[in-house]
Amino acid sequence: MEKKVTPYKDSELGKKQQVTQMFDTISGKYDGLNRVISFGIDIKWREKVVSLVNNTKPKNILDIATGTGDLAINMALKTAAEKITGLDISPGMLEVGKQKIADKKLSNKIDMVIGDSESLPFDDNSFDAITVAFGVRNFEDLEKGLSEIYRVLKKGGIFVVLETSNPTKPPYKQGYNIYTRTILPTIGRLFSKDRSAYAYLSESASVFPFGEKFNNILRKIGFINVDDKPQTFGVATIYEAYK
Repeated sequence: MEKKVTPYKDSELGKKQQVTQMFDTISGKYDGLNRVISFGIDIKWREKVVSLVNNTKPKNILDIATGTGDLAINMALKTAAEKITGLDISPGMLEVGKQKIADKKLSNKIDMVIGDSESLPFDDNSFDAITVAFGVRNFEDLEKGLSEIYRVLKKGGIFVVLETSNPTKPPYKQGYNIYTRTILPTIGRLFSKDRSAYAYLSESASVFPFGEKFNNILRKIGFINVDDKPQTFGVATIYEAYK
């Protein structure tokens, strides 16, 4: 049974509501924090996701948990997709993203919509490609969210996930544990008053079923040709799957 990790231990709200509240709170600092936490390597990881998606020549892409739109913007600039929809549960994150998209004059190509990944407001078989970057571990019900993704993906379509994972080989395993338990929360406190948010980001990563465990969940939902690609000593993993 997957351990249920939530941002605010003393809150009576469900995980979904807590995650929304957390990302609304940190939305203004999120982009800067991402660069610091990953030493900027997350930019390279996103480029690899874009390359995988671009190989399938999609016309219509859905980016779930789009946040401030980094991945959606990359795909708008580097693929021939006609339309990209960025969906997120946090209005605060979407507002930051909409401004970035407007500044890059991409508003005619990217739609940013508020929505719940576990109840997607789209018809079956709507998208050629679907992506999630650093979002699946925030799903309240992981299998329900993945089932919804499967439903709205077209047959033959690609699904790409970028998510944190845990290095399994020494000394990277020990170094990563020290980093996530001590350094990461300290960075979070410097960036934001919301200390719980950064403790949650680290704790939720530590219990997420990465690697072959996540591959097997994808296969259980119905995805085929599932593959995982560990990044940077295993601190993140890119998953590729098809319907």
